[in-house]
Amino acid sequence: MTENFDKYANAAERMLNFVETRTTDQAPEVFQVPVNNYLDGERWEREKERIFKRVPLMLALTIELPEVNDYKAMDVMGMPVVITRAKDGKARAFLNVCKHRAAHLAPEGRGNCKAFACPYHGWTYANDGKLMGIAEASTFGDVDRSTLNMTELPCDEVAGMIYVILTPGLEIDARAWLGDMYEYFADLELERWYFHKSKVMHGANWKVAYDGYLEGYHFQAAHTNTVATRSPSNRAIYEGHGPHILIGFPQNAITRLHDLPREEWGKQENNGYDFIRMLFPNFALFLAPEMCQFAQLFPGDAPDKNVTVMNYCFPTKPETDEGLQSLDEMCDFFFNVVEEEDYLLGLQVQNGLESGAMTHQVFGRNEPGNQFFHKWVDYYLDETGQTPAPVMKG
Repeated sequence: MTENFDKYANAAERMLNFVETRTTDQAPEVFQVPVNNYLDGERWEREKERIFKRVPLMLALTIELPEVNDYKAMDVMGMPVVITRAKDGKARAFLNVCKHRAAHLAPEGRGNCKAFACPYHGWTYANDGKLMGIAEASTFGDVDRSTLNMTELPCDEVAGMIYVILTPGLEIDARAWLGDMYEYFADLELERWYFHKSKVMHGANWKVAYDGYLEGYHFQAAHTNTVATRSPSNRAIYEGHGPHILIGFPQNAITRLHDLPREEWGKQENNGYDFIRMLFPNFALFLAPEMCQFAQLFPGDAPDKNVTVMNYCFPTKPETDEGLQSLDEMCDFFFNVVEEEDYLLGLQVQNGLESGAMTHQVFGRNEPGNQFFHKWVDYYLDETGQTPAPVMKG
């Protein structure tokens, strides 16, 4: 942990310097992204197939399934998925589908049960995916039950998060996928936190929405009376870790670090600066003093739509009803800021892209996170394997 505090202190020093010298991290040059990358239906399908269905996606926190027999069922890009925790304590993921006539087994949401009963014909499955019973089996006929278990998806749990790959049979190693970002999540000890609630938000193309999480250049214009009162616009540090990004945003009060010993600078997250922990392709975690918000962005049912699940948790559960109400109100405030300021602008951007006014979007040198993200999208879409893995360069 001491080593990580040293890294945070170095990050804080860079943020402080940017505020005092009125500059920010910068890429070597500007970068263009074709407008068609946001509009083309064929490319959108390839993004779903080659990215969202092949890389580990963070689909649940450990604290959402804290007990044996807990489950979480959800729709992920039109795919019914259920995550379970069976009696051995292991997290597993399955397609939430009965192998008889394809009805969904578990209702969407969270619950606790040892087995799932199909609402169509009553077949039953244990929460480890095994077929337990066929209703009136004597009249059904002979079948090989071993072929009728639920379809399992690759699943791994690490640092308080449960990762799933949406394609059966692929190898998964969540620790390796996180790479150097692992320590930035392990530090948080998310497995000890309190999960409060989640809310769904709808917006423009998933990349239009994700672009907004990747820079603070828009703070002053788009968040004049909200975010900009806390954090200055166009001041940020960026670290690339594989396809993932750690973003540091200084607060207006970061100059208070001058009053502290240098060895204390790395312990001031939320008290002078904030971090956004971004996981490719669709995850962003922001920890504030009042609450923690993590977003999961998914392509919607058309290229111009996304579905974002906003999740809210906190290091400790408030002990009083008043504390819970205050937390709830703060969660709703942050949700409304994103929906009414970021996502509303995103819908306008989507319309602007569709208007034919331009052929490319231009990401400035001061938007290195966006540049890095789009290069990784291109990397995963290249079926030839000739595109080198992007590296973030200052």
